[in-house]
Amino acid sequence: MEKRAITMGFSPLFRIVVPAFTEINVFSYVASRITALGAVMVATMVKAYLPNWRVEVIDENNYHGGPVGSDGLPDHEVLQRESPASVVGFSASLTSTIERVWKLTEFYRSNGILTIAGGWHVHYLPEESLRRDVEIVVHGEGEKVILRVLAALESEKELSLISGISYIKNNQIVYNPPERLFSEDLEKLPFPDFGVLRYARLEYFPIGRIRGCSKNCEFCSVRGRPFWSSARHLFETVEYLVQNFGARKFFIVDDRLEEDRQGTIRFFRLIAENFGNLLDFTVQVRLEVAKDTELISAMKAAGVRVVCIGYESCTDEELTAMRKGYLSKDMIEWSKILHGAGFSIHGMFIFGYPIQKILNNCAINTRERVRRLKKFITDCKLETIQILRPVPLPGTGLRSRLEKEGRLFSLEVVPWSKYDGSYVCFKPDDMTLEDLQEYPTRLMRWFYSPMSFLGLIGKLAQYPFYKIMGMQERWYRQWRSKIARYGGYRFTKQWYRHYLSQRYLEKIRKPS
Repeated sequence: MEKRAITMGFSPLFRIVVPAFTEINVFSYVASRITALGAVMVATMVKAYLPNWRVEVIDENNYHGGPVGSDGLPDHEVLQRESPASVVGFSASLTSTIERVWKLTEFYRSNGILTIAGGWHVHYLPEESLRRDVEIVVHGEGEKVILRVLAALESEKELSLISGISYIKNNQIVYNPPERLFSEDLEKLPFPDFGVLRYARLEYFPIGRIRGCSKNCEFCSVRGRPFWSSARHLFETVEYLVQNFGARKFFIVDDRLEEDRQGTIRFFRLIAENFGNLLDFTVQVRLEVAKDTELISAMKAAGVRVVCIGYESCTDEELTAMRKGYLSKDMIEWSKILHGAGFSIHGMFIFGYPIQKILNNCAINTRERVRRLKKFITDCKLETIQILRPVPLPGTGLRSRLEKEGRLFSLEVVPWSKYDGSYVCFKPDDMTLEDLQEYPTRLMRWFYSPMSFLGLIGKLAQYPFYKIMGMQERWYRQWRSKIARYGGYRFTKQWYRHYLSQRYLEKIRKPS
């Protein structure tokens, strides 16, 4: 990075921006009620260890009451005028939001503000963003690296000795690799201070203790040997958030809650011993946890109400291609066990996974895929679902494979903003472009039908009966499912109108 003067002032402001989704997608609703834990943790570290700095987080997806521009998004010109930032950092993990990052870095850098970005997308493609007004890319965990970067800027020291960053010097990319992707001393991290958020309203508080993943799914960009903090540390985090922020609903962001089984059981037992099941937890787990009766019992006692399951597929051919590590024969049985324990299941699927060329040209026709998936969803009695198209994200085996096969659309045709699972991003080999684009939406509209509104009314009428029978908890679970179904219907209707207005298929057919 070419050295230049940075106006710090007496108490410089470090602003972190979580960029908005530029497209309507299945994550939009939830994102407006939660925030990115990583951004809050980085801000918390700065607040705790660099007392000369002020810090704030602007989450553009959870933004209420702040100044907005003509596009309906936060007005950073007004924000900068009201509270001038000396350095602005960007959460750049989600590929679909990277173009929003570039738009904002152009604005800030043109005003002499230093720009930093961290997250999986810029980790894998640092040069792309360094050539677009991002001055420093952070690799790996940002909490410690950002302290070194800000301290170096404050004292006008060189960045060359800081590990875990990339920058441009003399028009060349300088890459200082991180010591490790994930820290072994997560225990020392402070509790997340959600007071750093501006203009946000939180319904769900994100928490976590496990980083990394021991699995190797072809479509996933998360890499690195997993590490975790203790169950006690996460429990004390919950205590702190309950006492200081009145938190009641939590989303545990760990990709695989069961990575440290004993620690997870211990955490839920601590919650049950101190809070009973008065708190509300949503978690992400692999389907096989249904076989672990001890873990299931601990989750139930602690107030886990929703489990998010990455089913991805219900066909053995696709599961093998994805390297999921299990087959379909036990999936329905495992789902029934989780339902029997009282959990609502949010099922996540990838439709049309490209398998033909890696399984001896074994292909499943589209009708068969649709038939199997509809039957599977019905048999599993899933409360909510999301069905996305395969997304060849940077850093994944899927992207490397499709790149070698010459099947990726260029970014001029399908830009990064379309990489959210709502749009086809590559040329399929066993179905048409129309099938891959249209059928996931058709399946979502089949599941989230207009009839869900009648189900909502019917469930409301049943409440007195459930109360007399002492089954209010079961009624509440089913009621929440009906609300989610109706919300899903309204979302799919809104998204489909937006999609039709873009004439997307016409655009991508041209270079085919």
